[in-house]
Formats: sequence, C-alpha cells, structure tokens
Amino acid sequence: MNRHKIFIDGASSGNPGPAGVGVVIKDNQGKTLHTLSLFVGEATNNIAEYLSLIFALHEARVLGLRNIEIYSDSQLVVSQMKGKYKTRDRILKVLQEIVKHLSAKFEEISYNYIYRRDNREADQLATRAIREHKRSLF
Repeated sequence: MNRHKIFIDGASSGNPGPAGVGVVIKDNQGKTLHTLSLFVGEATNNIAEYLSLIFALHEARVLGLRNIEIYSDSQLVVSQMKGKYKTRDRILKVLQEIVKHLSAKFEEISYNYIYRRDNREADQLATRAIREHKRSLF
C-alpha cells in the first residue's frame, strides 16, 4: 500500500496574531512531493494548527492521495482528532468538523504526534508565511 506522510504546522506571532500554515507532503520513500506556506490572517496558534490540517487534507486530495499519515507537533490537534481529548472551544469544534468531513474522502488516515524538532520543515514554512506577510506590509 502506498502511504504518504504529511507534516503540518500552524504558527501565530502572538496569540492571537498574524498566523501561517506549513504543509510538507512526502511519498513513502521520503521524497518531498509538495509543500505549502500560506498566511492565514489573524488567528490563535490552535486555530492555525487546525487550518494547517485542513489545507493538508485539501492538498492531499488535489494530488489524488488515498492513504495518508498526518504528523503534527500539536498534541492538542492530534489528541482531539484521535478522540482522546474533547473539543470544547466552539471555533475548534467547527474546524474539527471540517477536518472530519475532509478525512472521510480518504481510504486510510492516521494522526501522529511528533516532537517539534522532528517537524522543522513544516514549522519553517508556517513561520515563513508570517514573516513574508509582515515584510509585505512595509
């Protein structure tokens, strides 16, 4: 079975503050197939983390991927998507419902927590989106 690894990260400069998302999609040999660095406006860090997951799922569908493994350094998002933590925040509940809807389009999907040091590529893309947005303001 061909499983693709997707590394995601959301970041905000302040909480809330200017926010960005980073997505790295790799094939089963570890070759990077696609990256995304996107400014998403003003958001909390948790909202940015969920938005990174939503964009990752969308990009995976565009690429025609069917079996994916999501890797995130957000213990909150991973635990909520696995059903280990309840989602109480109303905005995060809405974002989680979007994720569930998008997730239903895949044959297999798993959510995996990783340490931040193992998620540098996605983190750099998320922070770059914020940095580039701030530069464009001046």
